[in-house]
Amino acid sequence: MKPKLLWLTSISCNGNSHSFLNYPYIDRFLSDFEFIYHPILSSKYSLEEIISKDLDCDILLIEGAISPDYKKADTPVINIINKYAIKVKKIVTIGTCATFGGIFKNSNYAYTTGLHFVEDKATFLFSSIKDKTISISGCPIQPENLANILYAIKNNINIPLDNFNRPKEYFSYTVHNGCVRNEYFEYKIDNHIFGKKEGCMFYDHGCSAPYTQGNCNKILWNEVNSKTRNGEPCHGCTEPTFPKYNFFTTKKNMGIPANLPLGVPKRAYLTLAGVTKAFKIQRLEDELF
Repeated sequence: MKPKLLWLTSISCNGNSHSFLNYPYIDRFLSDFEFIYHPILSSKYSLEEIISKDLDCDILLIEGAISPDYKKADTPVINIINKYAIKVKKIVTIGTCATFGGIFKNSNYAYTTGLHFVEDKATFLFSSIKDKTISISGCPIQPENLANILYAIKNNINIPLDNFNRPKEYFSYTVHNGCVRNEYFEYKIDNHIFGKKEGCMFYDHGCSAPYTQGNCNKILWNEVNSKTRNGEPCHGCTEPTFPKYNFFTTKKNMGIPANLPLGVPKRAYLTLAGVTKAFKIQRLEDELF
């Protein structure tokens, strides 16, 4: 039997839906799962039928931030969530808005949050379904992350989760892990021209990769690329506090980055920085090509 999926959008730009359509094996996925409703893909039922009927569903997918005031087809989204949350085997929040509130937590709708968190603070509106929820943050998500989690649910594979209900397989390390610019990072050589292959962007150009948890540089987008490989800083889109201000500027205190690499004490960082600044490696100062 194909698992039946209900993809429900709340306060959203639909970016995660469009990202998922770039999954390289989407045709195979659609032969293994059935959408009873999806806002973009052809599906068996309309949204009005989802609301008016009591339909069978195995996995509820939620995209977008949650507010008691927000409605779809004249029905509060929280009512639709409550209706199907008690029926399904698992619930998956798709994207940083559905997980933490994201960019829409500052919308005009009252009390806009993620399903279980607003930034890093827990909410209680849906606390009764938290145990069956898996969260995949990102703006947008890595399509492979969602597909792999849905296959894991389909095959009854245990999925260890972190404190934000995110799969540890994807969020237990930082985006910095796997970055091809790590040698520049180690020797404090920043990149002063976006799009170039040389230099690190952490020290001056706002890269959040050393303190952002995600796997962008391990599986790559569409199996091809990532922001940092392409010469653009990581914006920290998987984190509870996303979005930050000044994406392309590193906030500093007395010349020291305000946000240090995850788990690195300030004293240790200053010691390491003092040692590495004593080196001048011409190979890293030159252009690669």
